[in-house]
Amino acid sequence: MKKPPSASQDGSPSAGLLLDSLPVPVLELGLENRLRFANAAAEEFFGTSRHQLCQSVLEDLVPEDHPLFLLVQHVRREGGSITEHELVFSSPRFHHEGVTVQGADVLDYPGSILLTFHDSSAARALDRQLAFRSAARSVSGMAEMLAHEVRNPLSGIKGAAQILEHSVGESDKELATLICDEVDRIDALVERMGVFGEAPADYRSLNIHRVLEHVRLLASKGCAAGVRIVERYDPSLPHVWGNRDQLVQMLLNLVKNAAEAIQESDKPGEITLSTSYRPGIRLAVPGTSQWRHLPLVVTVRDTGPGISETIRPHLFEPFVSTKMSGSGLGLALVGKIMDDHGGVIEVESRPGRTEISLYLPVVPEGSESI
Repeated sequence: MKKPPSASQDGSPSAGLLLDSLPVPVLELGLENRLRFANAAAEEFFGTSRHQLCQSVLEDLVPEDHPLFLLVQHVRREGGSITEHELVFSSPRFHHEGVTVQGADVLDYPGSILLTFHDSSAARALDRQLAFRSAARSVSGMAEMLAHEVRNPLSGIKGAAQILEHSVGESDKELATLICDEVDRIDALVERMGVFGEAPADYRSLNIHRVLEHVRLLASKGCAAGVRIVERYDPSLPHVWGNRDQLVQMLLNLVKNAAEAIQESDKPGEITLSTSYRPGIRLAVPGTSQWRHLPLVVTVRDTGPGISETIRPHLFEPFVSTKMSGSGLGLALVGKIMDDHGGVIEVESRPGRTEISLYLPVVPEGSESI
């Protein structure tokens, strides 16, 4: 099936133009699994231009033992259409998990098969964001309760222990000191939880690249010292609407986790900070009929060992940590800050490559920016 002209004789859109308008990747396979057609969405899905795709065979995109070949064989043998779910497509240029593929024979074109690829990662990211939002709100309530109900009694307990320390015998001083140390430990935990409170934040128009440059400087002198940090920015991006201090704290937490993952692997690695513009994701604004567009994407990528599949769905929940000494609050704070900014988090991870993408709203042109 060669690409038809952009419009038919009666002025209506041609089949090729309609396929290019679809957000779903579409491929047509000819005999010997040679690619004969690819729409615009397929270029983005496979990270390859249409011209290169149409000079390829299916084996150039997926390994020979991939389930996609069984689907193609079944369609060639039985005709009709067939669907496979939860397929993985991965190469140095692209990585997609949980993809549904539909294959069908093309009428009047013997030997041709049409393949469509349905990537549900965006929908899964929105579902996870709802879970992160619920978890973040529960931690916020806990933080407020701790601040009001725990810290006041703690100060009284510590004061009493300090008085006892000077009035008891030598054998009991160690117990009084132990009480003071434990009170300090609990107070430090409450202090860390305090960042989850609902204090009003100063939101304004920000240049995200200035924020990222500040995070890179802090990380290179601290938590990521000795780890190579690569910056790949799109300088044409509009400004983001947010709180600078919160964004710095959130991104620094992600870079810190990435650096620790690399350091634990005992292999040389690098962290990549990148920005891009990806239109498409929208969220309904609660209580209104308006939609919030999230086209600005900030990605933190590392070459560490990856995140296990058992931890990944709970990654941003409070008190969940992959480190023996971790408190499980760092990524929970990331989830809360993203929720406060009305954004969405997407995680992709496999051995040697973990990407955490933050989808953020932009501000109208002409707003005051820093």
